Amino acid sequence: MNNWNGKPYYSFDYMLKERFSGKVYKVALNGGMTCPNRDGTLGNRGCIFCSAGGSGDFAGDKQDTITTQIEKQAARLREKRNASSFIAYFQAYTNTYAPVEYLRHIFTEALSHPDVVALSIGTRPDCLGEDILNLLEELNQKKPVWVELGLQTIHEKTAAYIRRGYPLSCFEKAVKELRKRNLEVIVHTILGLPEETKEDILETMHYLNHRNIQGIKLQLLHVLKNTDLAKDYLDGKFSVYTMEEYINLVIDCLEHLSPEIVIHRLTGDGPKDLLLAPTWSSAKKTVLNTLHHECKIRGAYQGKQYKED
Repeated sequence: MNNWNGKPYYSFDYMLKERFSGKVYKVALNGGMTCPNRDGTLGNRGCIFCSAGGSGDFAGDKQDTITTQIEKQAARLREKRNASSFIAYFQAYTNTYAPVEYLRHIFTEALSHPDVVALSIGTRPDCLGEDILNLLEELNQKKPVWVELGLQTIHEKTAAYIRRGYPLSCFEKAVKELRKRNLEVIVHTILGLPEETKEDILETMHYLNHRNIQGIKLQLLHVLKNTDLAKDYLDGKFSVYTMEEYINLVIDCLEHLSPEIVIHRLTGDGPKDLLLAPTWSSAKKTVLNTLHHECKIRGAYQGKQYKED
């Protein structure tokens, strides 16, 4: 078992301290973009689980400049946590869905901030043209650039239900192109999507073990108000996990994941004014403390059941 500063998994926090020799905090930014799943290119309603904020409910105000967004959030973190180093995280909507000249402007502005140590960009695999890939490669020479891809699942039936809008082959091509340019890849997955079994979810983990990714987010399915997912939930078409069920599943996922993959998230925060279910997920500290306790009792840790093919 690896020693990740007492945690049973290779945590994002541990990686940041290794790489930057101290605590680093994310500031969530809004680049003012939309998404092909919203502007009519692929659809108008977005992914079935996505709020009107495009998964950027905690991001800055798009009316502010990128520098102002960074400064507003950094000021709060400096006061509350004595923070001094930040990751500029472009979170809202699809953050490569714009002309490359515009992307160059906002990404360069973020990286130019003296307290920003890295850039993290949330996007879709089908929104990474060669001109954008080359821009990211260029920026990666200045400070680390990480690309966060919303995969959610490898199963095409579920992907169609959630209106993901691209095939698995598109994801594979994107990862290959990003890694060819030495850009680190973080993959978003959702645990608890309707009709997916534990075996289905573990298949997604096994698949990702062999895709040359550097990080993963294990996101609990949140049912948010005013989404199409909320309608299906209220109509009784599926149920959500209890905390005990979710913790058992996360431990299974961790045990099957390669110990080389950084765990960027284990649960997630749903906006309290939008969260319909599961309401227990709002107590994030309780969830994580319970998870760590259960891992200790079971002797569970990341990679325990991982086998290299």
